[in-house]
Amino acid sequence: MRNLQMVDLKSQYQKIKSEVDAGISQVLESAAFINGPDVQHFAKELAAYLGVKHVIPCANGTDALQIALMALGLKPGDEVITASYTYIATVEVVALLRLKPVFVDVDADTFTMNIDAVKNAITPNTKAIIPVHLYGQSANMEPLLALAKEYNIPVIEDNAQAIGGTYTFSNGETVKTGTMGIVGCTSFFPSKNLGCYGDGGAMFTNDDELAEKLKMVANHGQKERYYHEVVGVNSRLDTIQAVVLRAKLKHLDEYCAARSAVADYYDAAFSVNPNIVTPYRAPYSYHVFHQYTLQLKNVSRDEVQKKLAEKGIPSMIYYPVPCHKQNMLKEFGSDQYQLPVTDMLQDCVISLPIHTEFKEEDLAFITQNFLKIINQLS
Repeated sequence: MRNLQMVDLKSQYQKIKSEVDAGISQVLESAAFINGPDVQHFAKELAAYLGVKHVIPCANGTDALQIALMALGLKPGDEVITASYTYIATVEVVALLRLKPVFVDVDADTFTMNIDAVKNAITPNTKAIIPVHLYGQSANMEPLLALAKEYNIPVIEDNAQAIGGTYTFSNGETVKTGTMGIVGCTSFFPSKNLGCYGDGGAMFTNDDELAEKLKMVANHGQKERYYHEVVGVNSRLDTIQAVVLRAKLKHLDEYCAARSAVADYYDAAFSVNPNIVTPYRAPYSYHVFHQYTLQLKNVSRDEVQKKLAEKGIPSMIYYPVPCHKQNMLKEFGSDQYQLPVTDMLQDCVISLPIHTEFKEEDLAFITQNFLKIINQLS
């Protein structure tokens, strides 16, 4: 049995090696390391793939969220509604800009924000809502967008884990995740479904005016060099990373389909076990399985992880401490929140390896041993 990994990036690279290597070599020869032609080509190609007017690349997904909030002109003290059950970056940028994070609970099946909870959290000070498309599945955007429109609140989509995914509205229209709010944000961290070989990120929007503002904020607040109109940051996608992303974008649908096939294999193996709750696939969402996250019932998760490791099977807990329980956010009163579903999930979820390069023997080894461990411990 070969060495199992949560994500096998090396094998994935081998399949696109010639194109990536040639592209990187060309960048090295041209010395166009910053804002080279490949950055602009990638932005146009990703915009075409997503069906949006504008893609603004930046240095990472966290920057993308921060720049979006800055470009929307939010002021210290303004409230931003989001889920606590997410990676800290979603909330970190809110705190960094001295905005006030307002946490809502998630649905137990989709792990995405509960729409009724959002409605109950809206106040006159609510200036933005950040839904998180978690683990590769879209939040339920149709009712959320209707609610946001009713209260005139901009929606910023955190699409870092779901690029390539889709959402289907009740009228049958299907769109890419990250393209429904006023702005969508993503990360190109190497392990993402569309990942580079370093850090990278991007913002998407159909709003021409906002696109210009996003570009300015990401480039020191300037439209014309040395003329700084707003306070900005320095956040760029470098050219070598754009080369990698251009090569991978051609295969993104293939990558998402491969991940979905792994999830199908896992589902078939685990769905009849009463101690395992397999991931729910909402009818409105094409789940692209950035993570394959199970819920364990009546069994010790720590023991499961320990025994998996003994078999050479990696696993991860996303996320053992939700945002509202993080010390860094106590000043915002975050520890006062009662989020029962979030609290439940932090204690019972476990993620198994999922990537594009699995062989059936790998999956058989993982599923057989996982089931054996669950049965031993239950």
